[in-house]
Amino acid sequence: MGASEEKKPLLDASGRDVEPEDSTATAILRRKKKDNALIVDDATNDDNSIISMSSNTMETLQLFRGDSVLVKGKKRKDTVLIVLADDDMEDGVCRINRVARNNLRVRLGDVVSIHPCPEIKFASRIYTS
Repeated sequence: MGASEEKKPLLDASGRDVEPEDSTATAILRRKKKDNALIVDDATNDDNSIISMSSNTMETLQLFRGDSVLVKGKKRKDTVLIVLADDDMEDGVCRINRVARNNLRVRLGDVVSIHPCPEIKFASRIYTS
């Protein structure tokens, strides 16, 4: 090989270009793909029926203060919570109470998915047991 020749990446058996391998160590730095998938953080209030998120996240999900949302956790568990805005939170993060987290079978740092529930008109409080 001469000095002017470059090393080209080898093709796999299908003839497709080889993409650089994704490292799991840098997975947390990548932007998440789903807008409705939020990272769970600890709630500051003691209300079991509240999910708090930033105004930008609420705007992205087309949610308003007081809307009811279906929150899906692990092991096919889900619950209905009321949305509240909290502007000192970062985007992509939601705050859920410990009782609601236990119902969803999630821990701090896990990912939950948020789905609007338009069929529920208005709720001032939802009791979760």
